[in-house]
Amino acid sequence: MSLTPPANKIWWNEPVEKAEILWVTLALIWALIMFFMMPVWHVYGKQNVSNEAYRIQPDAYAKKVEAMVAKYTVRQEKGNNQPVVHPPAGSDVYLLARLWEWYPILELENGKSYRLHLSSLDWQHGFSLQPANINLQVHPGIEMVVTVTPNAAGEYGIICNEFCGIGHHTMLGKLYVTK
Repeated sequence: MSLTPPANKIWWNEPVEKAEILWVTLALIWALIMFFMMPVWHVYGKQNVSNEAYRIQPDAYAKKVEAMVAKYTVRQEKGNNQPVVHPPAGSDVYLLARLWEWYPILELENGKSYRLHLSSLDWQHGFSLQPANINLQVHPGIEMVVTVTPNAAGEYGIICNEFCGIGHHTMLGKLYVTK
């Protein structure tokens, strides 16, 4: 019950100002444009990475990563002694986030497609591939699969962009794209 009820209890029959009708109409039109542009922009804007996600136990994901590392290691990275893996084109590639590293270092071929699997063993991390500007959240217990096709040879940096603890600023990884 209101302290001061309206004089006319049937408020929806009151006349509405033309300016108010105009603004409501413009807001509705803009909302509809934005609603229909979302799927169009997803397909043609090439900014949203399509992906799949599955539940997985962190230890089971770690076994998949280790199996790939054992099978496709081509060398050890100088400086941090991490394995560099070069899987065949079109294969499943596994990248693991854990405090405070990306494991292993990947070496992919330019112009070839790969299914990149991402997961974490411990905390939520952020996968940011620079300078390509691909940003994804990486959660423990969730295996995210993204199809990637590198389009330029070079060395790319992988940065964690979700605060993951005291060593967050040191969580850097590499991805090589060969010709």
